[in-house]
Amino acid sequence: MNAARADHAKPLPALTGLAGEFYRWCAQGELRFQRCEDCGRHRHVPRELCAHCASSKWVWARSSGRGMVFSWTDVVRPLHPAFAEDAPYAPVIVELDEGVRMLSRVVDCAAGELAIGMAVELVLTQVSDQVWLPYFRRSKD
Repeated sequence: MNAARADHAKPLPALTGLAGEFYRWCAQGELRFQRCEDCGRHRHVPRELCAHCASSKWVWARSSGRGMVFSWTDVVRPLHPAFAEDAPYAPVIVELDEGVRMLSRVVDCAAGELAIGMAVELVLTQVSDQVWLPYFRRSKD
Protein backbone atom coordinates (compact mmCIF):
# COMPACT_ATOMS: atom_id res chain seq x y z
CA MET A 1 0.00 0.00 0.00
CA ASN A 2 1.30 3.41 -0.92
CA ALA A 3 0.73 5.69 2.06
CA ALA A 4 1.92 8.82 0.24
CA ARG A 5 -1.04 11.00 -0.59
CA ALA A 6 -1.21 12.07 -4.21
CA ASP A 7 -2.20 15.55 -5.41
CA HIS A 8 -5.38 14.40 -7.08
CA ALA A 9 -7.54 17.06 -8.73
CA LYS A 10 -9.48 14.51 -10.75
CA PRO A 11 -13.02 13.14 -10.48
CA LEU A 12 -13.38 10.62 -7.64
CA PRO A 13 -15.66 7.60 -7.40
CA ALA A 14 -18.95 7.85 -5.54
CA LEU A 15 -18.67 6.17 -2.16
CA THR A 16 -22.22 4.87 -2.11
CA GLY A 17 -23.80 1.48 -2.63
CA LEU A 18 -21.72 -1.51 -3.66
CA ALA A 19 -19.08 0.69 -5.29
CA GLY A 20 -18.70 2.46 -1.95
CA GLU A 21 -18.12 -0.90 -0.27
CA PHE A 22 -15.45 -1.75 -2.86
CA TYR A 23 -13.59 1.51 -2.17
CA ARG A 24 -13.93 1.10 1.61
CA TRP A 25 -12.04 -2.19 1.31
CA CYS A 26 -9.33 -0.38 -0.69
CA ALA A 27 -9.09 2.27 2.06
CA GLN A 28 -8.50 -0.58 4.52
CA GLY A 29 -5.59 -1.82 2.43
CA GLU A 30 -7.37 -4.68 0.69
CA LEU A 31 -8.50 -5.29 -2.86
CA ARG A 32 -11.69 -7.35 -2.70
CA PHE A 33 -14.11 -8.53 -5.34
CA GLN A 34 -17.51 -10.06 -5.04
CA ARG A 35 -17.43 -13.86 -5.32
CA CYS A 36 -20.64 -15.73 -6.12
CA GLU A 37 -21.44 -18.31 -3.44
CA ASP A 38 -23.24 -20.53 -5.96
CA CYS A 39 -20.89 -20.69 -8.98
CA GLY A 40 -17.71 -19.39 -7.31
CA ARG A 41 -16.92 -16.75 -9.94
CA HIS A 42 -15.50 -13.37 -9.02
CA ARG A 43 -16.95 -10.20 -10.51
CA HIS A 44 -16.17 -6.54 -11.01
CA VAL A 45 -17.83 -4.01 -11.14
CA PRO A 46 -19.85 -4.78 -8.01
CA ARG A 47 -23.49 -5.67 -8.60
CA GLU A 48 -26.34 -7.48 -6.88
CA LEU A 49 -26.64 -10.51 -9.18
CA CYS A 50 -24.08 -12.87 -10.70
CA ALA A 51 -23.89 -12.43 -14.48
CA HIS A 52 -23.10 -16.15 -14.90
CA CYS A 53 -25.77 -17.85 -12.77
CA ALA A 54 -28.05 -14.98 -11.60
CA SER A 55 -27.47 -15.85 -7.94
CA SER A 56 -27.92 -13.10 -5.38
CA LYS A 57 -25.66 -14.87 -2.87
CA TRP A 58 -22.14 -13.43 -2.71
CA VAL A 59 -19.30 -12.44 -0.38
CA TRP A 60 -16.43 -9.95 -0.58
CA ALA A 61 -13.36 -12.13 -1.27
CA ARG A 62 -9.81 -10.84 -0.91
CA SER A 63 -7.79 -10.61 -4.11
CA SER A 64 -4.15 -11.57 -4.44
CA GLY A 65 -3.61 -8.20 -6.16
CA ARG A 66 -1.62 -10.00 -8.85
CA GLY A 67 -2.45 -10.13 -12.52
CA MET A 68 -1.33 -9.23 -15.99
CA VAL A 69 -1.84 -6.50 -18.54
CA PHE A 70 -4.68 -7.67 -20.76
CA SER A 71 -4.86 -4.57 -22.97
CA TRP A 72 -4.32 -0.82 -22.99
CA THR A 73 -4.84 2.26 -25.11
CA ASP A 74 -2.78 5.39 -25.60
CA VAL A 75 -4.67 8.58 -24.74
CA VAL A 76 -3.19 11.62 -26.44
CA ARG A 77 -6.27 13.89 -26.32
CA PRO A 78 -8.15 13.39 -23.03
CA LEU A 79 -11.88 14.02 -23.07
CA HIS A 80 -11.94 15.36 -19.51
CA PRO A 81 -9.96 18.55 -18.75
CA ALA A 82 -8.69 17.17 -15.42
CA PHE A 83 -6.55 14.68 -17.36
CA ALA A 84 -5.07 17.16 -19.87
CA GLU A 85 -1.74 17.52 -18.07
CA ASP A 86 -1.34 13.73 -17.86
CA ALA A 87 -1.44 13.18 -21.62
CA PRO A 88 -0.18 11.12 -23.14
CA TYR A 89 -1.10 8.28 -20.76
CA ALA A 90 -2.14 4.67 -21.04
CA PRO A 91 -5.18 3.29 -19.21
CA VAL A 92 -4.80 -0.47 -18.89
CA ILE A 93 -7.13 -3.41 -18.49
CA VAL A 94 -5.61 -5.67 -15.84
CA GLU A 95 -6.75 -9.29 -15.68
CA LEU A 96 -6.33 -10.40 -12.09
CA ASP A 97 -5.52 -13.93 -10.98
CA GLU A 98 -9.15 -14.27 -9.83
CA GLY A 99 -10.34 -13.81 -13.42
CA VAL A 100 -11.81 -10.31 -13.16
CA ARG A 101 -10.68 -7.50 -15.40
CA MET A 102 -10.48 -3.93 -14.23
CA LEU A 103 -9.54 -0.59 -15.71
CA SER A 104 -6.56 0.99 -13.97
CA ARG A 105 -3.04 2.19 -14.69
CA VAL A 106 0.50 0.90 -14.30
CA VAL A 107 2.27 3.59 -12.30
CA ASP A 108 5.91 2.65 -12.97
CA CYS A 109 5.73 2.02 -16.69
CA ALA A 110 5.57 4.35 -19.68
CA ALA A 111 3.07 3.48 -22.39
CA GLY A 112 5.85 2.37 -24.74
CA GLU A 113 7.03 -0.19 -22.18
CA LEU A 114 3.66 -1.91 -21.69
CA ALA A 115 3.23 -5.42 -23.03
CA ILE A 116 0.29 -7.79 -23.13
CA GLY A 117 0.89 -10.44 -20.48
CA MET A 118 3.17 -8.19 -18.40
CA ALA A 119 2.93 -9.31 -14.77
CA VAL A 120 1.65 -6.59 -12.41
CA GLU A 121 0.85 -6.28 -8.72
CA LEU A 122 -1.42 -4.01 -6.73
CA VAL A 123 -0.34 -0.68 -5.30
CA LEU A 124 -3.10 1.18 -3.45
CA THR A 125 -2.73 4.95 -3.66
CA GLN A 126 -4.45 7.48 -1.42
CA VAL A 127 -5.96 10.29 -3.48
CA SER A 128 -8.23 11.94 -0.88
CA ASP A 129 -9.06 11.63 2.80
CA GLN A 130 -11.43 8.74 2.04
CA VAL A 131 -10.39 7.33 -1.33
CA TRP A 132 -7.61 4.87 -2.12
CA LEU A 133 -7.44 3.84 -5.78
CA PRO A 134 -6.20 0.44 -6.98
CA TYR A 135 -3.29 1.03 -9.32
CA PHE A 136 -0.63 -1.45 -10.40
CA ARG A 137 3.13 -1.66 -10.86
CA ARG A 138 5.36 -4.15 -12.62
CA SER A 139 5.59 -7.31 -10.59
CA LYS A 140 8.81 -7.79 -8.68
CA ASP A 141 8.65 -11.57 -9.20
